[in-house]
Amino acid sequence: MVSLLVRQRLYIGESILATAFGIIIGPHCANVINPRTWGTDTNAITLEVMRITLATGLFAIGAELPRAYLAQHWRSLTIMVIPTMAFGWIVCASFMFWFFPGLGFISALCISACLTPTDPILAVAITSGTYAVKHVPVNIRRLIAAESAANDGLAYPFLSISIYLSVEASKRTALGKWFLIGWLYQVVLGIIIGACLGLGFCYIMKFAQKRGFIDRESYVAQYIALSLLSIGLTNMLGSDDLLAAFAAGTAMSWDGHFNLQTENDIFSVVIDLVINSAAFIYIGAWLPFEAYNTPELSISPGRLIALFLCILMFRRLPALLVMYNWVPDINGWREAVFTGHFGVGAVFISTLALSRLDEPHIPPRNQEERLAASLHPIVSFVVLGSIIIHGLSIPFFKLSQQTVTLTSTWSRSYGTGPEWLAVATGSPRIGNTLERTLPLGSGAVTLTTEPTPRQGPATIPPPLDSSAEVEVLPVSKQVSFDTSITELRKDSLPPKSPVIQFCE
Repeated sequence: MVSLLVRQRLYIGESILATAFGIIIGPHCANVINPRTWGTDTNAITLEVMRITLATGLFAIGAELPRAYLAQHWRSLTIMVIPTMAFGWIVCASFMFWFFPGLGFISALCISACLTPTDPILAVAITSGTYAVKHVPVNIRRLIAAESAANDGLAYPFLSISIYLSVEASKRTALGKWFLIGWLYQVVLGIIIGACLGLGFCYIMKFAQKRGFIDRESYVAQYIALSLLSIGLTNMLGSDDLLAAFAAGTAMSWDGHFNLQTENDIFSVVIDLVINSAAFIYIGAWLPFEAYNTPELSISPGRLIALFLCILMFRRLPALLVMYNWVPDINGWREAVFTGHFGVGAVFISTLALSRLDEPHIPPRNQEERLAASLHPIVSFVVLGSIIIHGLSIPFFKLSQQTVTLTSTWSRSYGTGPEWLAVATGSPRIGNTLERTLPLGSGAVTLTTEPTPRQGPATIPPPLDSSAEVEVLPVSKQVSFDTSITELRKDSLPPKSPVIQFCE
């Protein structure tokens, strides 16, 4: 009912509103819904909710990229994904190792693997809004969407090496499993399965379309059908389902035929909006606020806030500011700062990590239990901060830009020139008005020149000829401003003639 006001006027995405609504109806406020009471295995429910949300979003990102986008922009994506993720992984682990005593560096690496990828849902929500379409270059929007989708699937190797080092007694065994399972079986096989599904269905639908067997609505339905098929098949095989969904969407639109058939269709937008809003409502109701102050784990609100600020500033920004010259799609440091601004959404990865760890005790008895107990409190707080920061980033940017524009316009409109210019023309300056007394017959005429708001510096009118006819006009019109767009209303401009007042 207020979507137009919120999205088009306030530039607030659905993520922060849905999360706030989930908090309000969750167990910490109204207690209408409580996801932790829906079953004995809450982590399994959370994992599948996040899996479906991310899979549909990743498939949609891949399907909506231009024709052969990955082949044409592989260099930019390679630099944005591999070195940037590795840098952020080490930086986040270092901060966690510093802020939380008792947490080993390998455990910090495991938690950091959950915080390393950017969230594709948050990224798309920000880069696809009205303000982003008008002000963010299309190359940056596409790069952020593709990079967030790719690194969300590539978080598996970072997570697997951390878990193998935590649970395996031998480092040699851990590294061997990481290469064979983490890379070859999960990442490579997941990409192959997704690409084969996407290409296969692309040719099948082209064949059916040429013979009149399929309509436009069936094309759009593939957003749901093929995304669920890809994650279902790869999950049964134990491969990277998120990366498979992105590969399937990219392969589906590789030749541009799928994009042409689904162009200007809003069904996919509606589906994304419904699924994403439901997922963020779930996150809001699921957030473990009581775990943000756990002395047994050295977790406190102050340390969590400090960790979040450090992650926000140092996880991506330094790496992109150093390497943006090697990214062809980034033009200048301002675009590098914008791309480095995006944060994390790691509920799925952290819940997946918990499924591979034992149930912890409080207080924990060993390092593995400390890792399992610390995962959700740390990750969920950073996710909450990321939702708030990125949900309000464009409104704050728009407000600051509007304030600067209004201040600049006001100063240009009401300035009447420097003081020495008024003195040089013989016109005493009184506030923002200029008064000049001219002889006119037996009396005198006081000429008062009111400042007229206009763009550019104001100028003082030239001296009037006393013999010229002077038009006497009543002061009837007032200058009106529309501060929301900092432009003058054309129908309210005062007349160009000076305002004349007679004095005896």
